[in-house]
Amino acid sequence: MTVRRSRLCLALSLALPFAAHAEDGRFALVIHGGAGTLTREAITPEIDAAIRADLNRALDAGSAVLSEGGASLDAVVAAVKVLEDSPYFNAGKGAVFTHEGHNELDASIMDGSTRRAGAVAGLRTVRNPIDLARKVMDDSPHVMLIGEGAERFAAERGIEQVDPSYFRTEQRWNQLQTVLEREKAQAAIPASTYFGTVGAVAFDQRGRIAAATSTGGMVNKRWGRVGDAPIIGAGTYADAHCGVSATGWGEYFIRLSVAHDICARMRYGGQSLAVAADAVLMEEVPKLGGDGGVIAIDGQGAIRMPFNTAGMYRGWVTVAGDRGVAIFADEADPDGRTTPDKAD
Repeated sequence: MTVRRSRLCLALSLALPFAAHAEDGRFALVIHGGAGTLTREAITPEIDAAIRADLNRALDAGSAVLSEGGASLDAVVAAVKVLEDSPYFNAGKGAVFTHEGHNELDASIMDGSTRRAGAVAGLRTVRNPIDLARKVMDDSPHVMLIGEGAERFAAERGIEQVDPSYFRTEQRWNQLQTVLEREKAQAAIPASTYFGTVGAVAFDQRGRIAAATSTGGMVNKRWGRVGDAPIIGAGTYADAHCGVSATGWGEYFIRLSVAHDICARMRYGGQSLAVAADAVLMEEVPKLGGDGGVIAIDGQGAIRMPFNTAGMYRGWVTVAGDRGVAIFADEADPDGRTTPDKAD
């Protein structure tokens, strides 16, 4: 009887996510700008400062929505657009190049309170892919649009489009040339050189969670490769109790359905956000040979940001009002811990 009653209590608590969330002014926001082989030696003080400034601008944009009682969906779009417009992150303006010398952009968004979702992939002219992903969710009967069809939908719906040259930065072009040269010489290339992503997860004053992710994909990618960022359940997922945005080696995140697995461990297994996120990112992903990071928020607004690389561009605003940005693994996150070595 005791076991049945405890299970019933757990089921009820999971089924009533908004009961404890009156509009009391509490909100939370967490963002990332990608994970990888980041070292202080590789980033000049000027670039370090510029990256942190853009992370703070993204926090400003999302927090402005949330502090005024706005929806988590609007907050994640606002935050991600700032990161897409920055040349320092692999999304939008800072997107990496494909093997053929193009920029191909992907994005997705999910509303945890309704489980509506929208995603786009293979874009070449949409300035802010997250805007189009939101439009797919709100203004189409579909979840994912790709390539030429997605571009046509963008034009029909008035989403801003730009000449492909807008996305070119010399840093990314030179990065492609370096990878091509190493490839030609059959030299090993560190896996984390290839990828990068931006994302945001928000918890608004009504207790609603939303998650969004945007990326330029993998440098030197071929054949229309698509990673985890636009795939609901792999790179992005949100329900009433959990929201996740991932960054890392997409093939592994797809195989493990990383974003959904974290939320499922909470929903069906009763795990805390910290235990679920750390177990998936710090144990399951490395088992297959992958690496990267995630940002996540639970139904109480708690934040978790595990990563198993040397660093992850990240920023946060907690329900208690604490705020910060960080890049490297030895910088403490809101819970006072640096990157976890293993699940709690």
